[in-house]
Amino acid sequence: MSYVALYRKFRPGEFEEVKGQEHIVTTLTNQIKADRIGHAYLFCGTRGTGKTTIAKLFARAVNCENPKDGSPCNECPTCRAILEGRSMNVVEIDAASNNGVDNIREIRDEVNYSPTEGKYRVYIIDEVHMLSAGAYNALLKTLEEPPSYVIFILATTEVHKIPVTVLSRCQRYDFRRISIETITGRLREISDREGLDVEEKALSYIARVADGSMRDALSLLDRCIAFFMGEGLTYDKVLDTLGAVDTGVYGEMFEMVLKKDVAGLMSKVEEIVLAGRELTNFVNEFTWYLRNLMLLKSSDEMEDVIDVSSENLAVLKEQASKVDFDDIVRYIRIFSQLSNDIKDARQKRVVLEVALIKLCKPQMEQDNTSLVKRISELEKKLESGDFKIPEGGRSGRTPSGSEDVKPEEKEKERIPIAALPEDLQQIAASWKSICSGLEQPLVRYVSNAEISAGGDSLIIVPDNNVALTFLNSGDSLDTVKKLIADRTGKSVNIQVSASEKSSFRGSFIDLSNVEGINMPIDIED
Repeated sequence: MSYVALYRKFRPGEFEEVKGQEHIVTTLTNQIKADRIGHAYLFCGTRGTGKTTIAKLFARAVNCENPKDGSPCNECPTCRAILEGRSMNVVEIDAASNNGVDNIREIRDEVNYSPTEGKYRVYIIDEVHMLSAGAYNALLKTLEEPPSYVIFILATTEVHKIPVTVLSRCQRYDFRRISIETITGRLREISDREGLDVEEKALSYIARVADGSMRDALSLLDRCIAFFMGEGLTYDKVLDTLGAVDTGVYGEMFEMVLKKDVAGLMSKVEEIVLAGRELTNFVNEFTWYLRNLMLLKSSDEMEDVIDVSSENLAVLKEQASKVDFDDIVRYIRIFSQLSNDIKDARQKRVVLEVALIKLCKPQMEQDNTSLVKRISELEKKLESGDFKIPEGGRSGRTPSGSEDVKPEEKEKERIPIAALPEDLQQIAASWKSICSGLEQPLVRYVSNAEISAGGDSLIIVPDNNVALTFLNSGDSLDTVKKLIADRTGKSVNIQVSASEKSSFRGSFIDLSNVEGINMPIDIED
């Protein structure tokens, strides 16, 4: 007999063997025991979480001659026929390849005939989101009012593609991603039953790579066993088989990011590529590493959530203490985007190297988080004095760095110089940009005003009486003058002038100029 893959060999035969979907198992078994079985079910969730498995279990359970607590006995003639694929009562359809109207019409014709054995005829339509629009329309009436002996079970990984008219006719069950602990426990159980020598750390890593899919985890374990046939399966062997990178490398590279050691990072990438590691897996694992750092940084009570050894946890804590929370979030954002880009990239190494350089050089990005980081770095340099003064710049330091400017001269330089008419013209030309630093409502009033230069003064003409009153009250003009001095280094005189257009003009009609109204008009005093 040919070899049977682990995920097929150990497919659950009873509801009690299903892992990670207890909320669905409990509901369905209660329905079977109470004989409250629906006519249409929708199973949705990510791949490998048990949708088809539970659908087949349910199909056997409703037809079983001797059910046990809602589960099929798997021994009666009906159960054996379904298990061996001989039963006409259970029909499995792959909607990816049978998605036309004619395929659904065949089902619609078949449901008119009651089952020759068993109680129910069950139609399991996998990947139901692949059906065409015409096929959905052909299915609607039958799905809403099927014969009493017909049950539809629709399974999909993309529930958002299913029409609302179909959703409203089904009982919906959402399958959750299976936890790492649950998958690891199942892998250990199967390894023991198969007599395999596998390290716990290796099983835990396979469970994490499976990303919530039990089927993917069993396929990965199958692959690793085949590569090291007859040998004990260790963590390092799993890394070699899956093309993964040891967690210590992520810690080394993160230290390089903190030191902005671009050359060191490029050297590490070279080592990873020469070792034949899969770069897509590397990106996902490094993102997970950053996620662990973020959790440790956000709270002291996250140790139980992070699935790492005590030694690695100590390293993570030390690294988390060296970095700001906002920086970690920026790193995760960059690598999350990279995980999407690298899948379809022809030059995976290049896009990875660009992302690593972005981690070290926030000036490569223009988003708010990166700008804040750049400003923070500039502030640190100013505080420490670790910066260079351009030659000819106005500063208390000479190009050689010696202090040869007297304190009183520095104080004088801070006093704004009186603006000349040419300066006023320049200020008027860039008025909106200069006033962007004001707060509301002042910024609105001055930005909407007309600006001109007259003599030695800057003239502000507000566009309404409210703005005029506001500018002439309090310290509004002093605030504007101070902002101009800070932005330009010029001291200006400001005059506020009323607009020739009254803010109320245009709100009333001048009756003396109205013509062509063929009705009497009464004018009240």
